[in-house]
Amino acid sequence: MANDLLTRPLMVRSVSILGASIGFWLPLSVVPLFAKESGSAGLATVALLLATVLGELLTPRLAARLGYRWSLGLGLTLLGAPTALLIVSSGTATIVAVSVVRGIGFAICVVAGGALTAEMIPAERRGEGLALIGMVGGVSGLIALPAGVWAADRWGFSAVFAATAVLTLAALVSLPGLPHTTAAWEPGTRLRLHPALRRPAAVFAFATAAVGVLVTFLPLAVAGSPAWVASAALLAQPSAATAFRWIAGRLGDRTGSQRLLVPGVLLTAAGMAGLAWTGSPAAVIGGALVFGAGFGLLQNATLALMYDRAPAGAALTVSAIWNIAYDLGMAGGALIAGFVISGVGYPLTFLLTAVAMLPALALCPARPASPPETAALPALGWATEVSQGR
Repeated sequence: MANDLLTRPLMVRSVSILGASIGFWLPLSVVPLFAKESGSAGLATVALLLATVLGELLTPRLAARLGYRWSLGLGLTLLGAPTALLIVSSGTATIVAVSVVRGIGFAICVVAGGALTAEMIPAERRGEGLALIGMVGGVSGLIALPAGVWAADRWGFSAVFAATAVLTLAALVSLPGLPHTTAAWEPGTRLRLHPALRRPAAVFAFATAAVGVLVTFLPLAVAGSPAWVASAALLAQPSAATAFRWIAGRLGDRTGSQRLLVPGVLLTAAGMAGLAWTGSPAAVIGGALVFGAGFGLLQNATLALMYDRAPAGAALTVSAIWNIAYDLGMAGGALIAGFVISGVGYPLTFLLTAVAMLPALALCPARPASPPETAALPALGWATEVSQGR
């Protein structure tokens, strides 16, 4: 029974994963469209993601004090409730403020929730288990992202914002069914980012920068095409990512996750280049599919590698680092692309993004690395340091 992946607590946990995923992805491409008139499309995404990074840095301390259940409850509330304010106000200040609060809420959900999920999965089946539970968020994301754009076009922005608030907050009912555990984070805990962890995180950040460009600007780049093109592309990308995340989990447990990094980078760059043909629906949707395949490989492979290489008891730190790479990469990609687009347009920006991903190949480890010991980590490198009681 210990090796069974579909335990009751993990199934209950999937409800809060579903709520957080819908809360994040449903309005993600809608808010830039909503903010377009005020010229703050890129600013909204950047505010969301930078706030998420800040929240991810603070969540380990929060989870250690409150426990996983209360942390997830706070995160879901902050992620869902503020979205309703966009129904009554379209001002830039409101959009940015809502994005900041939602970003902090999402950070709590993914860091505290990710660590709890990792503790529920047997180590010998970690790759497959992470892929399985990742499919819950992946499937909901692949539906929610294009559904948000479609629903906004059909029923208006307010319908999307109301649905986001209701569906996210509804996940709160699942929290009493989760294990009543406290995060393993002792006062003064310190874990430096050993090169064995730094490289997978950096590779993933390259890919998430491209995701930031895609989800923020692809709907705007194909605005002259039929409305279904953007929705289909935004459906194709997470669909492929979900499928290939599962493939990565199965292969990673058998052959080693590090072998999947190079194919993941190449597929992601190739797909991004395909998006440059914004006038061709086939190229846009095909590029999104190829991009999603590579991104799915990198999602699971990098996370599994980092958990495998971290010392025991470091689940919160690994979860924080991986999610920071995710969101800081997305924010950086959206911010830089916003400046580049104003000078060269959407197609060339997509091509430049593809080229900018190629240096990540040099960071892909060729062979497995031994898990670092906390006390023996080198003094160089970025560190996550959180202590209680101060």
